[in-house]
Amino acid sequence: MNGSTTTIKDPSAPNEEPKKFSFDFSYWSHDNYKEKPDGYLEPTNKKYADQKTVFNDLGRGILDNAWGGYNCSLFAYGQTGSGKSYSIVGYGPNKGIVPMFCEEMFVGIEKKQSEGTKTEFEVTFSMLEIYNEQVRDLLNPSSNKKGGLKVRQHPKKGFYVESLQTVPVNSYKDIENRMDEGTRNRTVAATQMNATSSRAHTIVGIVFTQKFKNDAGAETAKSAVVNLVDLAGSERAESTGATGDRLKEGAAINQSLSTLGNCIAALADKSQGKNVRVPFRDSVLTKLLKNALGGNSKTIMIAALSPADINYEETLSTLRYADRAKQIKTAAVVNEDPTEKLIRELQEENEKLKKLMSGGGKISMSDLGGDDEDQKNMSAAEKEALRKELEDEMKAQMEENQREVELMKQSWQEKLREAQAAAAQNDQEVATKKDEVKTTPHLYNLNVDSQLSGMIVHLLKGTAFKVGNTKADPKPDIVLSGLSIQKEHALITSQGDNFFIERAASDAKLLVNGEPVTAKEELEHHDRVMFGTSHLYVFMHPKQQKANPNKYPKVVTYEMAQEEIAQNSGFDMSTDKKSDEDLLLQEDLVDMLPAVEEANAISEELDRKVKFEIVVISAKARGLTSGRTEVCVKMRNLDNGLEYIWPRDKFFRRKYMMQEMYQNYQEGEEWQLPDEKDPFTEPPDTEVHIGSVNVYLQSIAYLIDLRETLEITDYKGKEMGILEVEAIPCNNKGKELTEADDVFVEDPSELVGQPINFVMKIQAARGLLNKYTDIYCKYTMYLDTEPQRTQVVSGTSNPEFKYKKNFSYNPATSQLIEYLKDGVLMIQVWGKQKAGDKKGKKMNTKEMMMAQALSKGKDIAGNAGEKTVDANKTFFVFQIATLKKRQERLQGKIGQFKKMVEVAEKHNKARIQTEVVKVVLNAQHPKIAEAAMKKIPKDSEAGELSDAPPKSAACTIM
Repeated sequence: MNGSTTTIKDPSAPNEEPKKFSFDFSYWSHDNYKEKPDGYLEPTNKKYADQKTVFNDLGRGILDNAWGGYNCSLFAYGQTGSGKSYSIVGYGPNKGIVPMFCEEMFVGIEKKQSEGTKTEFEVTFSMLEIYNEQVRDLLNPSSNKKGGLKVRQHPKKGFYVESLQTVPVNSYKDIENRMDEGTRNRTVAATQMNATSSRAHTIVGIVFTQKFKNDAGAETAKSAVVNLVDLAGSERAESTGATGDRLKEGAAINQSLSTLGNCIAALADKSQGKNVRVPFRDSVLTKLLKNALGGNSKTIMIAALSPADINYEETLSTLRYADRAKQIKTAAVVNEDPTEKLIRELQEENEKLKKLMSGGGKISMSDLGGDDEDQKNMSAAEKEALRKELEDEMKAQMEENQREVELMKQSWQEKLREAQAAAAQNDQEVATKKDEVKTTPHLYNLNVDSQLSGMIVHLLKGTAFKVGNTKADPKPDIVLSGLSIQKEHALITSQGDNFFIERAASDAKLLVNGEPVTAKEELEHHDRVMFGTSHLYVFMHPKQQKANPNKYPKVVTYEMAQEEIAQNSGFDMSTDKKSDEDLLLQEDLVDMLPAVEEANAISEELDRKVKFEIVVISAKARGLTSGRTEVCVKMRNLDNGLEYIWPRDKFFRRKYMMQEMYQNYQEGEEWQLPDEKDPFTEPPDTEVHIGSVNVYLQSIAYLIDLRETLEITDYKGKEMGILEVEAIPCNNKGKELTEADDVFVEDPSELVGQPINFVMKIQAARGLLNKYTDIYCKYTMYLDTEPQRTQVVSGTSNPEFKYKKNFSYNPATSQLIEYLKDGVLMIQVWGKQKAGDKKGKKMNTKEMMMAQALSKGKDIAGNAGEKTVDANKTFFVFQIATLKKRQERLQGKIGQFKKMVEVAEKHNKARIQTEVVKVVLNAQHPKIAEAAMKKIPKDSEAGELSDAPPKSAACTIM
């Protein structure tokens, strides 16, 4: 970042020109700061932008606009962990834009009141969350209907959330309390949906109204609607340029972000004069942000970026997203009207709606709040569907209008008294609970988002506490929602100061400190307890802690608990003497384990007959010559035996779709999807990587032919079959060279600057499993960017490829010679799978998983005879073959030298000409050596053996 310019460079292409983007502000906040004693991060030089700098540049502009009566919006976009929430909300003393905006707003109000202004100030606060296209009221979660709150459209107000609680606030402290309350409720919602904060959008809404008398003496209201939006992480949604699998899944997982990108692109085009439809209606988020993006609002976007090189593509996508957004132009106007006029307009609107509903008037789209521009490209069926949808909203509009009329008639003092009474009761309950937590044993939650940890507390006051789900009757003491939670799941009991936990159902999933609970077990302070697959808690016992403070860790984190579970699942989670790559692998495992558990639990609940398990695969096992080892997921269809390996990103994209299916299932909505959209299925024509063969080309570097039958190995190193491979030197016309041509070289460097020609052959594969069909091989030679492919062979597990490809390099470079001498050619074998016989007609998913677990020991015993190939074996096979050929050639050279000496001795020659020795030494064919030896008898100056010195003539020559 330099001034207003942000520069990004592709780490994989260091010689490419960096890409530059220009914005109003570009901030650097990765380093160049120090932490003050109070925890605030202050700059150590001008490069670092602290929270105050960001607020002064952006937040004050929003505040000034709000005082002026303009609607204002700010939203933060970027991938998870890049700093969106930090910018919007902040953390600890490093307050973000929202708290600083609210604090400064009330400072301004208090200042004007102290100056004796006659203006009345009213501030209301709301907080909502959008998850999987459903709106949740975070200030009043009990008001959320099945499936969340509805988004309605008002002819004048635009889109709004029906029944959303807006709370009157009279100070910054009131807002702090309401934000804390909203965060607690958000945690509960996230826990119930097994979601994290990065998967939901949060919108803080503030309505700032100033009431005063205008020049004519009429009471006038100047209001500003301020929306501060923390968007979901963008890494799971693709830009509008996405294609194929990622586009299909990205759109299904997070429709809001995909649609927001489409709206921004369309609005940018519109600003350039193009006639395009803006798809605001395609998602809940874009409906609520319609005014912010293309209407009556002054809008700011923060694009949060990661400086890590592994996030280059996502960071570049975010910059392009922001570059499009800055092209959008809005037309904000001051919202100032006499109160009487507002009331009259609302009442007139209701009268109009009554006539429409009674059939007394002709309904038009604009009457119902429709956007004529939206309808230009709609079909007749789409227009009719829109009409029905908007007609359904008329009644809601009338109710909303009437509610607003009543609120306008109610005095601000009355609104405040009601809100403060409710808040006081809530605050008292929270304060009481905080006091009790200090002395009472309890459970508190852990969440992948550290800001959501500790927000749910279950006090253990009494002697017995039942843990179960919402279907249990009578209601359990601790009610948990979501996956794998049984009606009666666990029982916690106390005997004096000692607490015990046990399963209440034989199939209940319950872990303590990462290990399954099979019998009644005593709990200790700071024990980690997992209920089901996603409810992770810490047991706190204040007395035990006080009695022995040094015995227990000071802090327990979500990551620590998950590492513990991974350790007990058989993964090595130690950090001693491990490389950075190994530590990154551990982090991926910690991320993946709970996600895989959750996916399996959803599969059980929905009876999808699919099981997931973690697999760790090296780059070579994935068919790559280099790269880091990655954590992937094996998806196995228990019904037909088909297996697929999913990379991490694909699994997470599918998991979010599974969560959405499960949520719809829980809420009684239609949840089943067609196969092409079902996250538990793969298309029947999906290709799978059967295995790979490493071909070492060292023999070609010595111009020796290679003919080998090599094992095809899968990611575990298990032999999947064999592949017949040949690599043979040839001339520039493709004619294969034989030993008779004797083109062998002793040192590959001799070939630099010379032409090298050879032919690659893949003859056939043998012994593949019968479930594979449509089999082919592919590989990438040297500097090629596109892979070479054999033909696809169907209907057999022993395909004959009869593949042949000539390669010619003229002249050969030192880089090529090094590649041939030390490199490896990876030949990948791919195919499709044929489904086996159905196995699940009489068993559900849970029973099939249990049966598989019980038979695991048998499988291990039965597979004891399976052949696993040593990863180094192939290398040594090629080494031995090359050495054998070299030895044969060298033996031939030695034989030629012996023959040369014999010829000299036979003709009684004391010396041999250097020229003859050189020809024999470098002869590519025995006939060439023999022709040179014919000169020995004719050499009249060689002298006779009787005249020679005592030493051997041959030794003298050498």
